[in-house]
Amino acid sequence: MSAQTVWITGASRGIGRAAAALFADRGFRVLLGYRRSRTEAEALERELTARGADVMAYGADVSDREQVQGMAEACRRRFGGADVLVCCAGIARQGLFTDLTPEEWREMMGVHLDGAFHCCQAALPDMIRRRKGSIVLVSSVWGMVGASCEAAYSAAKAGLIGLTRALAKEVGPSGVRVNCVAPGVVDTEMNAALGEDVLDALREETPLGRLGTPEEIARAIVFLASEEASFITGQVLSPNGGFVI
Repeated sequence: MSAQTVWITGASRGIGRAAAALFADRGFRVLLGYRRSRTEAEALERELTARGADVMAYGADVSDREQVQGMAEACRRRFGGADVLVCCAGIARQGLFTDLTPEEWREMMGVHLDGAFHCCQAALPDMIRRRKGSIVLVSSVWGMVGASCEAAYSAAKAGLIGLTRALAKEVGPSGVRVNCVAPGVVDTEMNAALGEDVLDALREETPLGRLGTPEEIARAIVFLASEEASFITGQVLSPNGGFVI
């Protein structure tokens, strides 16, 4: 049986990077999608290649449909298309809703929701043709319960949950599964911007008393993408240490 291919957006850092490494360790060929972090993405490409994986880094803005189509074509040329799509690209911004500009709102929706829309539309034709495939969208607990001063982020992440459930119903008859991972507070570079006082408070609110790691979230993503989850679709798995129960 030939190796499967996973296409991961936001793969240069944090959860996406951890997921790429774990998929590679499981024998997947990996397309590393990134936007600005070229140095990090190419370093990961070299690292995983040295470990025997077949990996390609590709720079694209997921909010730009033409760039996403270019990334999908590169995936087809190199690997024959994606068996698994993981939409992990994301940005965060804190601030009062009343101070939020239309440009900031649009950017948040562009990266999270438009990005998932473009990538899913690019990946699905091959999956539907093969009558087999798996999509994992990465949301957040804030998409489940909302976060003060992160209204745009919460709305975008909630949209991914709705997309997961609707798309699972639509493409399930074609053999394609769609699931969602909604992490709690994870020890990533993006969350480090919250500041240590805020992170300490979030640790205290988490029953397990700590932040999650990117590797823990990656294991949830890989599980949902795997044959071990072959009868799971349209679901939201939230590894959050008990933060939301």
